[in-house]
Amino acid sequence: MEENKDLKSFSMPRIGDKAPEFRAVTTQGNIHFPNDYIGKWVILFSHPADFTPVCTSEFMTFSKMESDFNKANCDLVGLSVDGLYSHIAWLRTIKEKIQYKGMKDMEVKFPLIEDIKMDVANKYGMIQPGEDNTKAVRAVFYVDPHGIIRTIIYYPLSLGRNFDEIYRVLIALQTADKFSVATPADWRPGDEVIVPPAGSCGVAKDRMENEDENVHCYDWFFCTKKLDKEEIFKSILKK
Repeated sequence: MEENKDLKSFSMPRIGDKAPEFRAVTTQGNIHFPNDYIGKWVILFSHPADFTPVCTSEFMTFSKMESDFNKANCDLVGLSVDGLYSHIAWLRTIKEKIQYKGMKDMEVKFPLIEDIKMDVANKYGMIQPGEDNTKAVRAVFYVDPHGIIRTIIYYPLSLGRNFDEIYRVLIALQTADKFSVATPADWRPGDEVIVPPAGSCGVAKDRMENEDENVHCYDWFFCTKKLDKEEIFKSILKK
């Protein structure tokens, strides 16, 4: 029984799963996840602890970029296993005292979940015993407007996240959905995309035979086309 309990502590949902449901107290009031976010993208992310330097740099960066995420119809929701009053005091300290890379007076407006009992952290596999039994690793879950987990990224306690990549992944997911394409390695808006998505090789062969002028096929399994950056942002970003 003890072995099964240990296994449960770091189980985690998978890509394509319905996001595990929970209710929680946050710095912005109570939330019902993912129900409160249906119709929107949401990034649920965890950090190891309040009043720690790496986490502070991350929250300042998330705060700075929040409007960018919001324009892409995406809300942010943070979590650590600290209590609500610790969260409030830490966020106040960030705003009043911390300056980093030109960022100062940074007010965190997105909700930060209180998870003292680690209920949510365990439900999402954010506690990794190989790192720490009492702290959540730096997990990032992308949940789509239907409440489905689309991407999962995990970082160890010592490694701060790359926020350009976190935003790039969001835009790439939305681009793939909107235009029925896939995105190649290191893709950024304005780069060529892969058509059709992986697994549809029959369609790719048809494209080669029909010589679609908008598509360049290197072989039956690898076809690309140009997708303008302006077209992408016009389709997925709020004005």
